Amino acid sequence: MAPYASDDSTTAGEVDEQRSGRRKAARYIVPVTVVGVAAATIGLVPALADSGDPDLPKITAQQLIEKIAKSDVQQLSGTVRISTDLGLPNLGGLESGLLSGAAGQGEGGSSADPTAKLTELASGTHTLRVAADGPDKQKLSLLENAAEYSVIHNGKDVWGYDSKSNEVYHGTSSKSPEHGKDQQPPAMPKDFAEEALKAVDDTTSVTVDGTAQVAGRDAYKLVVEPKQSGSTVGAITVAVDAQTGMPLKFTLTPAGGGPAVVDAGFTKVSFAKPAASTFDFTPPKGAKVTEEKDAGKARDEASGETPRKAPGKPFDLGAAPKAGKDSGKGADGLDGMKTIGEGWTAIATFDTGGEGVPSGKAGGELGGFMDSLGDKVHGTFGSGTVFSTRLVNALVTDDGKVYAGLVTKDALVKAADAGK
Repeated sequence: MAPYASDDSTTAGEVDEQRSGRRKAARYIVPVTVVGVAAATIGLVPALADSGDPDLPKITAQQLIEKIAKSDVQQLSGTVRISTDLGLPNLGGLESGLLSGAAGQGEGGSSADPTAKLTELASGTHTLRVAADGPDKQKLSLLENAAEYSVIHNGKDVWGYDSKSNEVYHGTSSKSPEHGKDQQPPAMPKDFAEEALKAVDDTTSVTVDGTAQVAGRDAYKLVVEPKQSGSTVGAITVAVDAQTGMPLKFTLTPAGGGPAVVDAGFTKVSFAKPAASTFDFTPPKGAKVTEEKDAGKARDEASGETPRKAPGKPFDLGAAPKAGKDSGKGADGLDGMKTIGEGWTAIATFDTGGEGVPSGKAGGELGGFMDSLGDKVHGTFGSGTVFSTRLVNALVTDDGKVYAGLVTKDALVKAADAGK
């Protein structure tokens, strides 16, 4: 699907109109893009080459799941390589702007704000250095060309530092009984695996598929696959460290074939205690320092929105509502969200209360732009537009209803027909 573009004969007024159309389009694209970003956080990197198949004692899938659950690695350091290929449409600057907006950066924010910076992991390939020493000390560094971005959690302090802009973001960690967990790096295979295993139920097949070696360590391969047809998820493979039970690598492949949608794994790892200085941070001389409370106020004033609460985990399979459950009145006046079906083919649906997505000549410039991003579909429900990634599909009907899930386009149309 080609991005919207103007030709050489476009006037300045037309360009302004097109830009305005793109901004308007954002309100329709953001929900779909957020779903794509959310999906990315279930696991993130190209498959790391295995150097051999170690000979390990036999183990059942249930025993391996229990081994993961009992794993309690508190200290580690290493390098994680991450790549994500969701197949989002090429939106140029609009795409990157939507990703930043979805993370809550917006105008008036700081380039060192972790909630904005780490959305970069939702696309492309990245290399991270990670370290941890218990629940109160973690560090993640995103290595870039001639620059580095780091998030450091040390006790009550959380620091973000962007060396490229020389900006610093300072916040504080949660004081809840689980404090520290919400500050841990969001790019660890262990976190992805735990989220995926929450979805394991009668609709899921879980097996042990031999062994592998990841980052020089012997590991078992746990494979999680949907039993149902109609899901866009092909399989999830987790390489589990044979000694510690900690997931070392996570790979999600789509049912449609091709390369992994998301894949994350260690290329180097050590379970020795990191040096205490690893978690020390003092703002460099001349750096612009933004405090968490000031950043939130600036974002809200710039956007004209009411203060936002910190987001929870963006893609928690285990927290998905039960089939038919009404989640009540949603944000921005949306009707209560409901879930159709169960397991890997569950579809979330809600009513925007609007008129659907502008389309065709009747929609003008905006309609043409939206048509370039989605596919028009028809059914007994009427008509609508399907926006797709390699993992998540979302149908927006012409009367403003939304159906989204890890399912095929056909499954969305059937759900809309059934809900007519």
